[in-house]
Amino acid sequence: MSPRLRSGPATALIALSCLLVPFGALSAWAAYGLADTSRYVTTMAPLAGDPDVRDAVADTVGDGIMHEIDTRGIGPELDARVIRSTVDPFVHEAVRSFTRTAAFRTAWNEGNRAAHHAVLHALRDERAEHDRPVTVDLAPVTAQVKHQLTQDHVPLAGRIPVEHTEVSLVPAQQLGRLRKGFHVLEVAGFWLPVAAVVFAVAGIALAARRRRAVLATALGTALGGALLALALAVGRDLTLSDLPGEVSHPAAGAVYDALTATLRTTSWLLVAIGLTVAALTWVTARSGRPRPPRPGRRRRASAAPGPAPARGPRQARA
Repeated sequence: MSPRLRSGPATALIALSCLLVPFGALSAWAAYGLADTSRYVTTMAPLAGDPDVRDAVADTVGDGIMHEIDTRGIGPELDARVIRSTVDPFVHEAVRSFTRTAAFRTAWNEGNRAAHHAVLHALRDERAEHDRPVTVDLAPVTAQVKHQLTQDHVPLAGRIPVEHTEVSLVPAQQLGRLRKGFHVLEVAGFWLPVAAVVFAVAGIALAARRRRAVLATALGTALGGALLALALAVGRDLTLSDLPGEVSHPAAGAVYDALTATLRTTSWLLVAIGLTVAALTWVTARSGRPRPPRPGRRRRASAAPGPAPARGPRQARA
C-alpha cells in the first residue's frame, strides 16, 4: 500500500483513539469507581470531618426530627408552638454536637454504605419495582440524638418519636432511565479504554511515518485529558447551579470534589503522559536526523591546491 493510501486510515484511527480517551476514562470511573461500595465508602469517609457537610447533615436531621414532632407530636396535652420553641434549639444543637463525635463517623460510613447498596441494587436488579423510590432511613441517627438529649436532661427529649424517617435518594420515575444508562456505562467502562488502545496501536502501525503518528497520538491524549479536566470543572458549576435552594452548595461541592478526585487525577495524568511522550518523540526525532556538512569545510575543500602549472622555457633556464 502506498504511503498516501496508508495515511488516511492511520489518521482516522489515531483521531478516533484520541476522541475515546476522555470518554473511556469517564465510563471506567463510573463503572469501576462509583459502582464499588467499599471504594465509595472510603472516598466519602473523610467528608465526615468537613464542616460544611456536618452542618448540612445537622440541618437535615434536625429538620427531619422536628417534622416528625410536628406530625406525630410528643404529647396530646402540649401545644405544637410550645413544643417547637422548647425543643427545636436543643435538637439542632444536639445534632451538631453529635456530628463531632466518633459515633457520627461510624453512622456516616454505615449510612453511605447502606445508601450505596440500595442504589446499586435498584440499578442492577431488573426485577426491582419501578414505582418505589430508593430511600435511606435516618432512624438510627434520630435514636442517637434522642439518647444524647435524654442524657443531657433536655425537657421532653424522651418523647421524641423515633420512626423510620426515609430520605429519597433516587425518585421512582427516574429509575428506568438511570438503570439503562448504568448498564451502558458498565459495558462502556471496559470496552472504550480497550478500543482507544487498539485504535492507537493500529493507527501507529499503519502510518507511513510512525514517529509523527506517535507524536500526534501523544498530543491527542494530552488534549483529551485537558478536555476531561475542563468538563469536570464545568460539570461542577452546572451541578451546583441546578440544586434546590435548601440544599447546601458548599456541602454539595465538597461531595462532588470527593467523588471526582480520582477522575481529576486521571485527567492530569493523561496530560502529563501525553506531553512527556510527545517531548521524547520530538527529541529523538531531532537527534536522529543526519547533520548537513558545515559551510566552512566546503570552502576549505574547494580552495585546496591543485597540480602545479607547467613551467615555460625561460622559467626552466632560470
